Amino acid sequence: MIIGVGIDVVDVARFEQSLTRAPNMASRLFTEGERGLPLRSLAARFAAKEALAKALGAPRGLLWTDAEIVSGPDGRPRLQVSGTVAAAADSLGVIGWHISLSHDGGIASAVVIAEGSAGGGRPAGLGWV
Repeated sequence: MIIGVGIDVVDVARFEQSLTRAPNMASRLFTEGERGLPLRSLAARFAAKEALAKALGAPRGLLWTDAEIVSGPDGRPRLQVSGTVAAAADSLGVIGWHISLSHDGGIASAVVIAEGSAGGGRPAGLGWV
């Protein structure tokens, strides 16, 4: 069952200007594991975090660094959540995530789908994906 869907787009050049103007912005937006990535990948991850918030209904108090987009063994992006994001997801009954990232022509985009179980609640033993 789909609990929420979020989509976001980021102008990569404008995002770069923001990061240049506010050097500490990267540490507020990205985990240490994300910070070393190329600009276009950071922009796509920022779009994913915005899309994630939208999929959760944009609750107040989410920390950007409580969501990390990592690459799975097959290269596909995966969403790992903790802290404020995990708490918001748990309260909605989210049991998993689907995520897609893209960047082309100076634009980065992301779609995030929050999935819940048909019966509600989180099945025992299921970790975050």
